Amino acid sequence: MKIAYIFPGQGTQVVGMGKDIYEKYEEARNVYNIIDNTLDENIEKLTYEESQEELNKTENTQIAIYAMSMAILEILKNNGIKPVVAAGLSLGEYSALTAAGAISLEDGAKIVRTRGKLMQNLAPKGDWAMAAIIGLEDNKVEEACMKVTNGFVKAVNYNCPGQVVVSGEKEAVAQAMENAKELGAKRVIELKTSGPFHTEKLQEASTELKKELEKIDFKDFTMPVIKNLNGEEYGKEDNMADILAKHVVNPVKFGKSIEKMIEMGIDTFIEIGPGKTLSGFVKKVCKKLEKEVNVFNIENIETLENTLQALK
Repeated sequence: MKIAYIFPGQGTQVVGMGKDIYEKYEEARNVYNIIDNTLDENIEKLTYEESQEELNKTENTQIAIYAMSMAILEILKNNGIKPVVAAGLSLGEYSALTAAGAISLEDGAKIVRTRGKLMQNLAPKGDWAMAAIIGLEDNKVEEACMKVTNGFVKAVNYNCPGQVVVSGEKEAVAQAMENAKELGAKRVIELKTSGPFHTEKLQEASTELKKELEKIDFKDFTMPVIKNLNGEEYGKEDNMADILAKHVVNPVKFGKSIEKMIEMGIDTFIEIGPGKTLSGFVKKVCKKLEKEVNVFNIENIETLENTLQALK
């Protein structure tokens, strides 16, 4: 069995996510304690007790999802599960890098908290939105964006065959959604995000993030991590700070990342964190490639224990 860990990004968050795991597993509580002490905050209170509106703020969403993913990761480690590669969607790439030992848990918590704040606070003023376009070819989604005559919108997340996310000004995104429907999209869904992510509108946030990333002591990888930027492995000569800063203003190529892992012989994918969005992407890529793989997602006690049982 060749296992890949995949970690979700924003849009999957929900109040109370992971609480049952936190309450049952001491190692999960230890992870939250380390993050709380590192940040001098209470991430459990933020995740379990705040309103959905508060949790949906980018500065809160990112650290809450990262903490949950890291808590589950620790349980998997203690159960002897050994992946051979990791990847994550946008924010999830930080979880993947932590899983691969390239970033410590403490540094990961600090940079994820900073990233969330920069992406929220340095987004230009205005009403911004993101939406998933389902059932259209990539070039048709790009065409739907180009047909928008008033406002800024771009295709930014190439998630899997038949699913691309667009990002930009709220009215322009709404127009792109309508255009996509006219071009034959099966569904269009506005996402729970609050900025023009993965576009040049976040250049200031990218610049400031790079300054913070340059302070991190990146370690050697214990396993490969696949980059969002191009769907390829991080290499020894890569400038980590530069890549992760570019990440904020460039499209996410998660579909390519899945294809790369399948090329590497991965036969089991485990999604670690809230939701099962990435599991759906894996299944769609595998259908296109006519590949059979095992796909698990872990977001609560039931899915955790079912996964552990299946892997043993």
